[in-house]
Amino acid sequence: MLAKRIQPMASQAKRLYVELMFQVMGRALQAVSEVDGEVQKEAQVLPEGFLFEMMVMPEGAKLIVEHIGGGRFHYHGDSAPRAVNVSIQFKHLTHAFMVLSFQEKTSIAFAHDRMLVDGDVSYAVRMTRVLNRLESFILPKIIAKRAVKEYPDNLHLPEKLISAAQIYLKVATHFIQTARA
Repeated sequence: MLAKRIQPMASQAKRLYVELMFQVMGRALQAVSEVDGEVQKEAQVLPEGFLFEMMVMPEGAKLIVEHIGGGRFHYHGDSAPRAVNVSIQFKHLTHAFMVLSFQEKTSIAFAHDRMLVDGDVSYAVRMTRVLNRLESFILPKIIAKRAVKEYPDNLHLPEKLISAAQIYLKVATHFIQTARA
């Protein structure tokens, strides 16, 4: 009897967590593209106006970012101004939760067929590298090593702390600006 009451609450908690993480990740993608040269270099190859989406199927939480040129991203929330170019889709809420709670690496989830890529795979790989770089900055090293395929050898503590502080400040500022609007 108790399990029947707890299960919907656990599912709702996962849904809320995934929605929050997508909001944080979207804003953090915008922020990291403003502060990190390697992310800018990676994103520079994407066409201007390129829209990237990450979502939970079929109609779950999502994040959408646009490459606005110069290696910079703009976070659009969960609504795209036009058709997206690349979409990475989690097949189930539980799969998204496993990746976004850093229990499973994105590469492992993809290998276990828990995600779909719709669009140019080379752009999806590029966006995954950007996401890995972001996670390397904003997560403690012990957690980041669990989240990303390969933790960057050249990312040292001073650079990590300064970049993480800049990213978190920009994310917080964006949340405040959104709340005021």
